Amino acid sequence: MTKRHLISTLALGGAAALALSGCASGAEAETLDNGDRKDLTIAVFNGWDEGIAASELWKAVLEEQGYDVELEYADVAPVYQGLSDDDYDVVLDTWLPITHQDYIDEYGDELVDLGAWNEDAKLTIAVNEDAPVDSLADLAANADAFDNRLVGIEPGSGLNRVTTDSVIPTYGLDGMDYLTSSTPAMLAELTAATDAGENIAVTLWRPHWAYDAFPIKDLEDPEGMLGDAEGIHSFGGKSFEENFPTLAGWLKDFRMDSELLYSLENAMFNENDSDDYGPVVEQWIADNQEYVDSLTS
Repeated sequence: MTKRHLISTLALGGAAALALSGCASGAEAETLDNGDRKDLTIAVFNGWDEGIAASELWKAVLEEQGYDVELEYADVAPVYQGLSDDDYDVVLDTWLPITHQDYIDEYGDELVDLGAWNEDAKLTIAVNEDAPVDSLADLAANADAFDNRLVGIEPGSGLNRVTTDSVIPTYGLDGMDYLTSSTPAMLAELTAATDAGENIAVTLWRPHWAYDAFPIKDLEDPEGMLGDAEGIHSFGGKSFEENFPTLAGWLKDFRMDSELLYSLENAMFNENDSDDYGPVVEQWIADNQEYVDSLTS
């Protein structure tokens, strides 16, 4: 990942988080021959690259089908509020039953669960592969080796909640400085530390392209505070099935294993020096045409 990519991603996330973008009302919207509204707004969580990758893929696929697709970047909490108000149509990156469960408990009655498209999601604490510890149980005793710092992501993320409420108290990490700001900022810290050969501990998750880009390893979690594997679900807003009956069916059938997801993420974030994902996704679609065709068959 390039420094340019990190900075521009951070800028994009910050700008997009300032406001929600409203959609045209159903009565005013143009309709496609398949019965779906033509204009579609996909909410994308700032910094969550599997969601960015899946959203860019579906954007390309649906635009070929005649949809006008807008990707709106925002933090997690405003997305679920926006879905419940029909400000957004769908989000493709809800982790259950742990990471985003609080938001589903609050807003779930107004939303529609379109099912899990990947079942291998996992929250992690990662360190450089030559770090002097292999388990979270040993991190507190070796905090000095990491400059007494644990680098996190967005304060409003489910990963931050699990880290704060479960990981830190269980493993006695209260004495470490737990830094939260954004995923791009965390990745910038990870880049700098691994380039310099320094120890670093970060909150991370699988699947994520960082595991291919950096020499890192997961710390063992003997108490199970980060949970087991989760499912990555698509969730529609309260009017989604009414406004997009065909797309709702496609997303209910959507499946993408981690190997495919890693290949798309690597193409977009690890092997690409530009923030223009369009050509990269177009090439990935051409290389995986049979799979992509199955998404709307």
